[in-house]
Amino acid sequence: MVRRPNLAIDVVASSAAVATVAREVRRGLSSSPRYLPSKYFYDERGSRLFGRITKLPEYYLTREESALLTRFATSIMRLAGSEELIELGSGEARKTTLLIEAGLGNGMLRRFIPFEVSRETVVRSAERLATIYPWLEVHAVVGDFERHLDSLPAGKNRLIVFLGSTIGNFFGPQAIRLLRQIKSVMRDGDWFLLGTDLVKDRAKLEAAYNDSAGVTAEFNLNILNVINRQLDGDFDTAAFEHVAVYNDERSCIESGLRSKHRQSIRLKRADLELEFEARELLSTEVSCKYTRESAAHMLAAAGFTLEHWFTDDAGAFALSLSR
Repeated sequence: MVRRPNLAIDVVASSAAVATVAREVRRGLSSSPRYLPSKYFYDERGSRLFGRITKLPEYYLTREESALLTRFATSIMRLAGSEELIELGSGEARKTTLLIEAGLGNGMLRRFIPFEVSRETVVRSAERLATIYPWLEVHAVVGDFERHLDSLPAGKNRLIVFLGSTIGNFFGPQAIRLLRQIKSVMRDGDWFLLGTDLVKDRAKLEAAYNDSAGVTAEFNLNILNVINRQLDGDFDTAAFEHVAVYNDERSCIESGLRSKHRQSIRLKRADLELEFEARELLSTEVSCKYTRESAAHMLAAAGFTLEHWFTDDAGAFALSLSR
């Protein structure tokens, strides 16, 4: 725990907790088809790589969401009337600055709570924001939003934001389950702001996850380095290739790593040995895309009422404000 006049940092769980990583990775690699939890992309190098991805010409998501926040942040903060802003999976909290400034501008916002699994990332962003806004209380939490939401500091009149279309990394029932967990920590007067990428041209979707510079491929392969380091493994990144294709039936990009040849893998700290066949696919991420109807249905299934829908003229991305 770190404390100074306008900054507090609570470490609920280390992103490198070996027992947790071993359990989750063992479950994924023992499943059929095999998968790795996408949250393990985000070690310090993975976070830097993702920062580069957001600036790529093919990766429209960050630009579209930032444009929406630039256009609507003042309206969102006025409608929510929030004294506290909580961001789940906050990363560097760059886009959230637009909401912070709108909240400070209307005289309501008192506290910002970034919640992020990467300790290095959240500490860096929290210290930066506490310096830029010395009159704003910054209370960061290092934790996993799938397991540690009950560690959020108590408050009232809160706006919980979940940006970057991160909800798209959870398919169907998993997304609803996570939204229900978020709802369970909300109180009367709280609002929920959700960023969702929308269904669009297949070529544009696939290009966003297969950039010409190969940064997304490097980011995808880096998850093997993370697992190797944390579980004393011997994944060879050169023995896998990046794959990302759009599944029309599921309305999602399916990303994975394809084994180039038959190979054996050992993860000592997970007590796991396994064989990969040539061309076998290891799933690393889904990125679901929505319509207004499917987003509203998902929110309703989790107990939310969609009150306001903000989107661009082309309908590329959306922000939904719910109670």
